[in-house]
Amino acid sequence: MEIFLLPETYIALFTLTFLEIVLGVDNIIFISILANKLPEEKRAKTRNLGLMLALVFRILLLLGITWIIGFSQPLFSLFEHPVSGRDLILFTGGIFLIFKSTTEIHHKMEGDELEISEMKKEHSMSSTILQIIAMDIIFSFDSILTAVGLTQQVLIMVVAVVIALIIMMTFAGAIGTFIQNHPSMEVLALSFLILIGFMLILDSVGQHVPKGYIYFAVFFSLMVQIINIRVSKKGNKVQLNKRIKSE
Repeated sequence: MEIFLLPETYIALFTLTFLEIVLGVDNIIFISILANKLPEEKRAKTRNLGLMLALVFRILLLLGITWIIGFSQPLFSLFEHPVSGRDLILFTGGIFLIFKSTTEIHHKMEGDELEISEMKKEHSMSSTILQIIAMDIIFSFDSILTAVGLTQQVLIMVVAVVIALIIMMTFAGAIGTFIQNHPSMEVLALSFLILIGFMLILDSVGQHVPKGYIYFAVFFSLMVQIINIRVSKKGNKVQLNKRIKSE
């Protein structure tokens, strides 16, 4: 435990915890959108279970770190591009995210009330959890590979992941409720997941896109949407001044 007496340990721990939270935002959004399709009494349980599973997957992957690094080794080549197990997982996850998010947006924009109500009936807690598990695995690979790049101490990685997941569990309910109460935010969140899906596909074929660009675009869109929500709550209060009216 001497490692916790070193100041650089806490610098690495803080940095890694922050990055784990940032990298986990897309996972929280995905879990919240899926959980909102369930009856209200099951949503919190599903969100927490989804995040707990994410924690378990991350810790297991950290303990098998040698195996994870092996996933980055090329399995075969396609059009002179080496393809690894990690690439296949990211590509599959990207396709799934794009398909799932596009389908959800379609049903929100085009689906009638009967179709939407039937869809809600079809969503069981078990099927929702299975989808969450699938995405937990994909997002965990990205998260763990980032952690490995920052520190070689598995204990620090595990502590950072646990702290990050506790923080995310604390705010997941508020995020889910906010998305549920503002349908336009759900569409924005789904659009964000489509971007993440494309980013995963590009990453799988060797075209790395810095997440900072995507997060900036999403943050800007989020701020604009929040302003729109606040303005719409106030109603149409914009009036012409007297000088313009008289003209």
